[in-house]
Amino acid sequence: MDASRNAHFVRDSLPPGGLFADQHWRIAPAPFPLEKDLAEELETMGRVLLQFYRAVNLLYRRSVEGKAPEWVAQLLDQGKPAELIALQRHAAFKQEVPRVSRPDVLLTEGGFMISELDSVPGGIGLTQWLNQTYEEVRTSPVHLADELHMATAPVIGGLGGMKDGFMQIFGEAKRICVVVSEESAGYRPEMEWFAANHGGGRMKVVDQQFAEFEPGDAVYRFFELFDLPNVPNAYPLFNRAAEKTIRVTPPPKPIFEEKLLFALLWNRNLHGYFRQELGEGFLKRLLKVVPQTWVMDPSPLPPHAAYPGLDITDWRQLESLSQKERDLILKVSGFSPEAWGARGVYLGSDLSSADWAVAVQKAIQGWPGTVHVLQRYHKPRSVASQYYDFEKGTTVPMPGRVRLCPYYFVVGEGDAAKPKLGGVLATICPADKKIIHGMKDAILAPCSVEESK
Repeated sequence: MDASRNAHFVRDSLPPGGLFADQHWRIAPAPFPLEKDLAEELETMGRVLLQFYRAVNLLYRRSVEGKAPEWVAQLLDQGKPAELIALQRHAAFKQEVPRVSRPDVLLTEGGFMISELDSVPGGIGLTQWLNQTYEEVRTSPVHLADELHMATAPVIGGLGGMKDGFMQIFGEAKRICVVVSEESAGYRPEMEWFAANHGGGRMKVVDQQFAEFEPGDAVYRFFELFDLPNVPNAYPLFNRAAEKTIRVTPPPKPIFEEKLLFALLWNRNLHGYFRQELGEGFLKRLLKVVPQTWVMDPSPLPPHAAYPGLDITDWRQLESLSQKERDLILKVSGFSPEAWGARGVYLGSDLSSADWAVAVQKAIQGWPGTVHVLQRYHKPRSVASQYYDFEKGTTVPMPGRVRLCPYYFVVGEGDAAKPKLGGVLATICPADKKIIHGMKDAILAPCSVEESK
C-alpha cells in the first residue's frame, strides 16, 4: 500500500502540461539512496569543479596572450565563428564562468567517474519538482502515521535547494529572462513550471525572438552556442551583456561547452599548470574521477611516438582494436548539435568492427571543423532499483545502471562566489543499456542519503 500510495501521489502531482515535451519515465516509490560517503564527496565536489572552470578560463586567457602554450587557445577556438571568439575574449566576460554546472556522475565498481561536465544543463525544473514532490510524500501526515511506511531520509537539497540556488545566481535583479531556443524547446515546460511556481514574479520564459530586454535584467541562456545562427536575439543579447547593461549566464564562452577540457586536464604538458592552479589535493581528486581523455587530432606523430595510455601511433589504428580493447567512448567535443543529449556518442565495445570503423573515420574526417574526443570507458555497476507498474498495480524490481546529476549553483561575486549543491537527480536505466540517458524505460528520482542501519 505504501509504495502504491507514494507512486500514485507522484504521478498525480505532475503538472498538467508535463515537465518535458513528449517524455515519460518510470516512477520510483522512494528516492534513490546514496551512501553517506558518496553524498559527502558530491557535496564538496562543487568547489573542485568551480576551481577547474576558473583554471581553464585563466589557461585560455594566458594562451591568447602568449603566456601559456598557444595551441590551447587554437584548439579551443577551432571551428568557432570570429564573432563568438571575439565575445569570448571580451574584457566584460574576462572572469565569467558558468553559474550552473552539472557533472554526469557514473557509479562504477571502482567508485564514481565524471564522464562529462555540462554548463547548460536541462533538468533544473524537473529536479526541483522531484525534490519537493518526494518531500511532500515523506512528510505527509498519512505517510508519517502509517507504522509500515517506507522510512526515507530527506532528499538532498530538501524542498528549496534547487529553487533557492537557481534564483540566487541572479543576485538582486528585478527581472530574470530565461531564453529557450527552438533546439532546447523540449525543456521549455520545466522552466515554465519553475517560473510560475518559484519565480516569485521575477522570472519569465521567452523564446529566441524576444528582444525587449531592459537595463538591469538578468538572463539565463538556455541554448548551446552552436545554435547561434538559429537564435536571432543571441548577439543583441550578448552585446548588451558586454556593455554591462544586463547580465547573462552562462557567458558566451564556448570553451565551457567543450568535452575536450578533460583532455587538457590529462595532458602531461599542462600538468604543472593545473597542479599550481588547482592545488595538489584538487588535482588528485579530479584525476581520480575523470576518465583519461584524448583529443583526436589526426596530425601525424613521429614514427617512434605513441598516444599515452593507448599504445597506438595513428588514430586509424583504433579500427583494428579487438572488442575488449575497444572499451572506449568516442564523442563530439562540442559546438555541434551532436554534442548533447547522448547524440554522437559511440561505445566501441558495443559496436561491430564495421560500425566502430565508420565512427572512427567520421571523427578523423571531421577535423578541424568538428573536434572529437576519445575517453576511457568505465562500466557503470549494477544497482538495485524499483519502479511502480501502474497497470499491474505492483512494485517491479529493476537491476539498473545509474547516472547521478548533482546541480551546483555558483552564488556570490568574484573570489567570494561559492558553489551550492541544490539537489541530485538519479537516472537509472535497465542494466542492458550501455549508455545512460533519459528514456521511457528509465527511472528518474531524486537522491537522498542512505539511512544508517
